[in-house]
This record gives sequence, structure tokens and C-alpha cells, in this order.
Amino acid sequence: MITQIDITGIHYETKADIKKYIRKKIGRLDRFVPRHARKSIKVEVVLQELKTKSDRNQCEVIMHLPEQMITAKDSTVNMFAAVDIVEKKLKNQLNKYKATHGGDHQDRHGRLRKFLRRKPRQDAI
Repeated sequence: MITQIDITGIHYETKADIKKYIRKKIGRLDRFVPRHARKSIKVEVVLQELKTKSDRNQCEVIMHLPEQMITAKDSTVNMFAAVDIVEKKLKNQLNKYKATHGGDHQDRHGRLRKFLRRKPRQDAI
């Protein structure tokens, strides 16, 4: 669970229910980070109410990881929906980060082993 989460609001009153929801959703993302980097994760969440007619609520999450900073931003009508979309974007980016920076199981599905074990075709000769 990510413990260092800073939640700020720009022209938006951050209530207890949205803070709890953000801590629950963003706090779970540590499982997508390699173990050696989990203790040094810092997250900044910026909630902003825009003055446009269609998408009024914007959520931006900045994740400080070793050697990299990951950001995701989305704006929708509902702030809870914006948090959900940003969480999904962060999951995809963290999976890429874990693949490049060495996760716990780098070759989880045996793709490399299957490639190396593949025998040459006999009909190609």
C-alpha cells in the first residue's frame, strides 16, 4: 500500500469521501511496481474543477519512482470516474515500467523460454 499520497484541490473542495476513494484506488498500485522500488514511491494527486461546460472535473496523478516520473491526467463529468480512468492509465504505464526496470518475475509467462526451446522446422531444409 502506498502511504505517501498528497491530495490537493485547485478550485475544488476535497472531501473525506473522495480522499478515501483516492487512497484506496491509488494505494493499490504498488503491486505493479518492483519490490525494490516500493518504499520510495511518492504520489501527488491534483483535483481541479474546470470552467468548461462538458468535462468539468480533472484529476492528475504524478508518481515519483526511482529513475522515472509517471503522470496521468483525465477530465470527466464526475471526479470519481476521472480517478478510475487515471488509475487504469497508471496501471498500463506501471506495467511497462516494471518490464523495463526488472520486476519480480521478468519472464513471467515463459515467452523467452518458449522462443529458445523452439526447434527449427524440418520442411524449411
